Amino acid sequence: MAAPGGGGPSRRLVQYVVVRSDLVSALSWPLGAVITQACHAATAAIHLNYSDTDTQEYLAELDSMHKVVLQAPDEACLSSLSATLSEKGIAHKLWMEQPENIATCLALKPYPKETVQPFLKKLKLFK
Repeated sequence: MAAPGGGGPSRRLVQYVVVRSDLVSALSWPLGAVITQACHAATAAIHLNYSDTDTQEYLAELDSMHKVVLQAPDEACLSSLSATLSEKGIAHKLWMEQPENIATCLALKPYPKETVQPFLKKLKLFK
């Protein structure tokens, strides 16, 4: 266990997860199923970017990881966000539920908040 204050000031790394809110509100998915989708996406994003420096730093602080779960109103918004993130070189995983092959959520690899917040600022916290 690391001693408190043992290193210099650390950057705030955050893993953002964006979930379709219409899965619950319009499509009547059970909340547990929606949470499962978010867990799949977050795990996949970490796995795909495991050797990334920010990911390794994020995982090293196991007891103080920061995640923010946001909501996208529908699949079109989620897909559009994924396209924008891809265009801007922001590493993420768009989770596709199988066998339906529908986008349910996406998760970014851990990033400094200020790096990715501009792409997510119009989204609200998931409720």
